Amino acid sequence: MALDPTFRSALDAEIPALVEMYQHFHRHPELSMQEHRTADAIEEHLRSYGLEPFRCGGTGVVAVIENGEGPVVAFRADTDGLPIAEQTGLPYSSEATGTLPDGTETPVMHGCGHDTHITSGLGAAKLLTEHRDRWSGTAIMIFQPGEETSAGAAAMLEDGIWDRVPRPDAIYGQHVWPGVAGTVNITSGTAMAMADSLEVIVHGQQAHGSQPENAVDPIVLGAFMITRLQTIVSREISGRDSAVLTIGVFNGGLKENIIPSSARFTINIRTYDEAVRETVLTAVERIITAEAQASGAPAPEIRPMYGFPPVDNDPDLTASLIRALGDELGEDAVNVTPPVTGSEDFGRFGDAIDVPYVFWFFGGYSQAKVDDPEEVLSNHSPFFGPDEVETTLGTGVRAALTALLGHLGSR
Repeated sequence: MALDPTFRSALDAEIPALVEMYQHFHRHPELSMQEHRTADAIEEHLRSYGLEPFRCGGTGVVAVIENGEGPVVAFRADTDGLPIAEQTGLPYSSEATGTLPDGTETPVMHGCGHDTHITSGLGAAKLLTEHRDRWSGTAIMIFQPGEETSAGAAAMLEDGIWDRVPRPDAIYGQHVWPGVAGTVNITSGTAMAMADSLEVIVHGQQAHGSQPENAVDPIVLGAFMITRLQTIVSREISGRDSAVLTIGVFNGGLKENIIPSSARFTINIRTYDEAVRETVLTAVERIITAEAQASGAPAPEIRPMYGFPPVDNDPDLTASLIRALGDELGEDAVNVTPPVTGSEDFGRFGDAIDVPYVFWFFGGYSQAKVDDPEEVLSNHSPFFGPDEVETTLGTGVRAALTALLGHLGSR
């Protein structure tokens, strides 16, 4: 069912303010679990709507919009930025910096589009609050920190979010991506992959660079490990299955004429199936251990960093939402797609209380930019910045309201 015309008219009038809000959040990103100013700004907006937000999970924010008897539904938007130096050239580019857990200072950017998510969530909250005469029930707006490190949903659950708000009948969430603005992509069933991130410390024997015979070189050893790890997907996983293994960090040493005592690299693994996941993790440990033994090196350390659960969209809720989004956005704007290899911690909210959920993607770019072979459009890129901002934000709010109001009672 399409939105009540009242909501559409109100949204059209709200777009300039939403664009200004989005630009503010884009200018001022913060790293995962450090979103203090972001949370302050979210709370300020929610209070201006007449709501009473509260903190949950550190820098998470929750607001409950109660409006009489009826269903209860939750909507989640994530809020953290990434350690990326922005190169979009936008007039509202980020110049923010932050400190990583290891003490490293880094530029920070909303390179995944969470600024869009915040703004869409706030826009939906404002319109729901201002037009209570059009619906009944309870909407729970969740602004979650720390999605990029899989820490935020877990922190909010540990802080008792479901003990502090009414239990929802369904949970919805969305993510901007480099598709065409005005369109959405949605998947029934498994929608996003599980992810495991590991840190590997390779130990060797330090020596002068001119005397390699006295050393066990952890950089060379690490290079052999990394090369051999690439064979797991190509030689140990069936072509009928799917897995991705990425080495995102590799460093070691401080001076060109010293063979260091250790090196470090990180691994990111994406899988859909638990059996495939176990196969990959077992092979990773086997290869790293064996390569160290072959080099006569001390035992390496393999340390879990964090992981993401799968996102499994409820088929019935998904089918209903596909119909509703088709009515609101147009059937041609709704694409039913296979699962993506990206990962999210959104599913933790529903899994924790056995409540069904749906997560979808909405586009942020013009058709011309999407079709341009010279353009490299990707989340987690220093160049990520929607060029159809008004349409993108409008679609984000319309999709959020369609999901929420499709579950809430009408008046």
